[in-house]
Amino acid sequence: MTKWTPAFRSTSLRLLTGLFVLGSLTSIKTQVEDSVFFRYNEASGWVVGNDQFSACFKMEADATFRWVNLTDSTGYTLWEASQSEPSSPIDLRINNTIINAKTPLRLIGQRGFVTPKGGKGLAISFRDLAEQYEFELLLEIYAGHPVLHQQVRVKNLRGARVYLRANDIVALAPKLEDVDYRVFRVNQWSVLAGGRNFEPLTTILSQRMQRVGMQTGAGGAQCTWVAIAKPDNVGLIAGWEFDGLANAVIQRKDVVLDIGVNVAGLTHPVEPQTWYDAPASFIGIFIGDWDEAGYRTQRYAEAALAPKVKDPKFPYIAWDSWGYETKIHEMSLRREADLAAARGVELFIVDLGWAKQMGDWEADPEKFPNGLRAFSDYVHAKGMKFGLHYVISEAMAGSKVLQDHPEWACSTNYNYHGAQSLALGHKPVQDWVIEQGVRIIREYNVDWILQDGQTMVKQCTNAGLSYDPRDWNYSGDEGLNRILREIQAQTPGVVWENCANGGNMMTFSMVRNYVTSITNDASGSLGSRQGLFGASFPFPPRYTDRYMPHAAMTDYNTRSFMFGGPWILMNRLTDLDAGELDFLASEIKTYKEIRNSITNGKVLHLTPRPAVGRTDAIQSYNPGLDEAVTVVTRDSTTTDRFTLRMRDLVATHTYRVSFADDRRILTMTGEQLMTTGVSVNLPERESGEIVYARRMAQ
Repeated sequence: MTKWTPAFRSTSLRLLTGLFVLGSLTSIKTQVEDSVFFRYNEASGWVVGNDQFSACFKMEADATFRWVNLTDSTGYTLWEASQSEPSSPIDLRINNTIINAKTPLRLIGQRGFVTPKGGKGLAISFRDLAEQYEFELLLEIYAGHPVLHQQVRVKNLRGARVYLRANDIVALAPKLEDVDYRVFRVNQWSVLAGGRNFEPLTTILSQRMQRVGMQTGAGGAQCTWVAIAKPDNVGLIAGWEFDGLANAVIQRKDVVLDIGVNVAGLTHPVEPQTWYDAPASFIGIFIGDWDEAGYRTQRYAEAALAPKVKDPKFPYIAWDSWGYETKIHEMSLRREADLAAARGVELFIVDLGWAKQMGDWEADPEKFPNGLRAFSDYVHAKGMKFGLHYVISEAMAGSKVLQDHPEWACSTNYNYHGAQSLALGHKPVQDWVIEQGVRIIREYNVDWILQDGQTMVKQCTNAGLSYDPRDWNYSGDEGLNRILREIQAQTPGVVWENCANGGNMMTFSMVRNYVTSITNDASGSLGSRQGLFGASFPFPPRYTDRYMPHAAMTDYNTRSFMFGGPWILMNRLTDLDAGELDFLASEIKTYKEIRNSITNGKVLHLTPRPAVGRTDAIQSYNPGLDEAVTVVTRDSTTTDRFTLRMRDLVATHTYRVSFADDRRILTMTGEQLMTTGVSVNLPERESGEIVYARRMAQ
C-alpha cells in the first residue's frame, strides 16, 4: 500500500517577493512567499513545487536531462522514474536526430519569470553538444494547485532549414509497480461514425504491453486529458494544449508505464535562428476517485488557463435563433427579444443565416431591412447582450473571397452547411479572417461570438501556400490560435464560445481561447445530461454549455439543461402560451440562483451515466460557501422516489435542506446526508428536482 499524506491542505497564500536569474550553476535556492519554490544544485538537480506537491528533474553524470519524480507535500514519492528507461519533457526528433532523456546536453542558463495570470515559472536552457540546437524548457507552478505546466521551445542554430518530425508533448514514464493501473478518459462529441457523446471510458492495464490509445484534437475521438490511478487511489493527471490531431498512448511496458502524446504528422520547417514552440502540457497528482481528478484539473484550468469573465452574472441564460434555423427575420427576432428580455434572458444570439452568405460577412438586407446594427441596438436597449454566429473557417463557393482567391479553398472539404473549408494555416487567409472578425464585432456592436465550423484544424495539403503542405496539422493549429489571439486583442471584452459543430474540439488550448464551449449539439434532454456527465470530468462546469431545442415546458426538460455553463434556449418563445412563459421565467430565476455556486464547485457524479429507465443525480459542492446543489432527474422509471446521498459535505456541520418544488424544509448533518440520505419526490415519469444543502449558522 502506497503511503499518502495530506498534500491538499488549505494554506494561507502570500504575495511573491522575488524571482531569480541564474548567477551560478552550482547552487540556487529560492522560496517565494506564496508557497511556490524553485531549488537547484548540481547534486540533486531541480525541484519545483508548492505546498501541494513537487516535481524533480536532474542532469545525470552523463549530462542527460531527466524527470526524477513527483512527490506529495511532505516529499514522499508518489510517482518515480525508472533508471533504465528514463523520460524527459524534452523529447523530439529534428530531421533524423532524436533528442530525449538519453541525449547529452549542456546546461547554459536558467531564469525565473511570472506568468500573466500570476503563476511562477522557471526557464531552463540547454544546447546539444554539437551546438546545433538550443532547447528552452518552461516550467510553471501556481500556488495551491498540484500541477506542473511544461512547454519546450527549440531554436535552430544551424545555417540551414531543419524539420521537426516528431514531438512527444507529455513524455512521462513512471517506474512500473506490481499493481493494476486504471486509465480514465472521455470521448468528444460527434454525429459521425456511430456518434459519440462524452462517454467516460475506463481501462485496466494489468498485463505486459497492454495499452490505451487516444486520438485527440479537432475531429478526434477523445478530449485532451487522461487520469491514471493505482489501486490505492494515488493518481496522475495529464492534459495537453493542442487543437490539432495528437495521438496519445498509455502503455504498460516491462519496467515503466509509458505516457506519450505525439503531434500527428509533424513536419514543421524551422528556419535558421528561429524557434519552434511545442504545444504545452501539464501533469499533476491527485488522491481519490475520478471526480477528484477532475476537480484538481478544473481548479487548475480556472487559475492558470481559462480567460476571466468579469461579469458576475456569467454563465448567462441565453436565447439562440437556431429554432428558426436560417429562416430568420428582424421583425420575428424583435418579438423573440421582447419575450426573452421579459423572462430574464441575458444574452440574445443570432445564429447562422444573418449574413448574405458564409464568406460574405455582411448582414442580409432582406432579413434585416433596418440593418443588423439597428437590431443589435434594439437587443441592448432591452438590457441584453448581443451575440452573433461567426464561421471563421468556411465560405460558400460563390462568395467574393473564394471568387477572388480560389486557392484558399482547402483540399479537404468538411461540408459545413454546403460551404467550402478554408486553409487556416495560410497566413493571407488568417489576415482576411482577422480583418472580417474585427469589422463584424465593431460594426454590429457584438458582445458574444458563437464561433462555429466543422473540424477547426483541417487536413489541407494545398501546394503553394505559406506553410509546408505536409505540416497542415501543426500549421492549422497555429493559424487558428493566431486568428483568435489577434481578433480578441483588437476587440477586448468580447466573449467567445467554442462550437465546432458540436463539442469536438475539447482541448486545453480551447480552454485558453474561449470562455465556454458547447458540449453536444441540441441533442435533447437525455442527450444533454449524458454530454454534461462526461464533459464535466476534465473541464470546468462553465465549459459545458447546453443548447435546449424546442421542447415542452416541463421540469424534466428545463432541469436537464441547468447544471453547468450557459443555458441556451432555442425555443420559439412566440409559440408558448402565457402559462408556459411564466413557468420558463420561474425556471430562469432558479438557474440564476444556482449557477455561480455550481461554477465554483466540485462536480460529483452521484449515479451512473444518465439513461432511459434510470434516475440520475449530479451534485456540485462549493467549499467556499459550504453548500451543495444537486439536480435529480427521473427518466421513465417506475418509482417516484429517489434516495439522494450527497458527497463531500462536512460530516459534523448542520445543513438546511430544501427543494425547488417540494415544500419540505429539513435539518440534517453532513453525515446524515452522506450516509442515510434524503428522499427526493419525483411524481412524474419524466421529472426533475433540485435539492439544496446549505450550512446553517452555528
